[in-house]
Amino acid sequence: MTPLAAVIADEIRSSGPMSLSRYMELCLLHPRHGYYSTRDPFGAQGDFVTAPEISQIFGELLGLWLAQVWLDQGRPSPFTLAEIGPGRGTLMQDARRALRIVPGMGDAARLHLVEASPHLRAVQQQRLGAVTHLDDITQLPQAPLFLIANEFLDALPIQQFRRVAGGWAESLVGLAGDGTLRPGLGPVLDLDLPGDLGDVIERCPAAPTIIGQIAARVAQHGGAALLVDYGGWNGRGDTFQALSRHKPVDPFAAPGTADLTAHVDFAPLAMAAAAEGCAVGFTSQGALLTALGIEARAARLTAAGDTGAAEAARRLTHPDSMGQLFKALAIWPAAAPSPPGFVALGGAALAGRGI
Repeated sequence: MTPLAAVIADEIRSSGPMSLSRYMELCLLHPRHGYYSTRDPFGAQGDFVTAPEISQIFGELLGLWLAQVWLDQGRPSPFTLAEIGPGRGTLMQDARRALRIVPGMGDAARLHLVEASPHLRAVQQQRLGAVTHLDDITQLPQAPLFLIANEFLDALPIQQFRRVAGGWAESLVGLAGDGTLRPGLGPVLDLDLPGDLGDVIERCPAAPTIIGQIAARVAQHGGAALLVDYGGWNGRGDTFQALSRHKPVDPFAAPGTADLTAHVDFAPLAMAAAAEGCAVGFTSQGALLTALGIEARAARLTAAGDTGAAEAARRLTHPDSMGQLFKALAIWPAAAPSPPGFVALGGAALAGRGI
């Protein structure tokens, strides 16, 4: 039993079985024993490799995306340059290197990072220098906002519901007879959700709120947000998973030692942004990076001696790798030009009828 397992077991004994949302929150962010509070999980020596760790190309292209949007919106100065869930700071480091080639943009940027982990804050400061760290999205300045996020949304706690005889039951975490953690189902609930017996629906209550807060700033002050993550549109099914040392593991076996995630459903996020008056675009990571010129950038790096650039570009864009699994959601002011790689979604898509 890990130290965090003991903490969780004590809470279950005191208050009864806990929701999957609460379990994820404790596993990832417990101040003493949480996964992100105690370690650097990124890269080949960690538990997973993210797109910025695969190649500098990813961050550079996202930085150029921000630069083009900044130019299209009249070069606002000063503006907030922000990232949520910045990990080691690799993505922002590469993005800033790209946007600094645009005259005046680097000087106008005010860097803010939304990060809950004290350990990762220290890593980010070492890599990026002086930054303003925020605890949550509500602390972002009321100013033009140019924001990026990669693999942030998938780590937000989810609720999970399974269709059973008589209705829906929420996935809970309880205790087995030997005191170990065990998943199970709560009582039958009368929820107005479509589905057949055995179907699973996941909801992330925090995500639409966060997106709405970002979109409110973009709608009022200008700017744009680009969020990249794995998932889909109106997704269904059990996607809750744990990863350790690049391999799937039992999410209940050793809490606090593995990354817990779930696929992102982008449909409610797009609707939350549209409700704040923003335009919204949605595409695959592969399509976006291709539109931004990844092949040309990889060719230049290869010519300069980077022997891994072409393979990195393939990994980031190919449908059999990350290109189709990962999606990109863009948010921008309704009256502003569409950002590179995106067209604004119409009303039918935002009403949930697919894209």
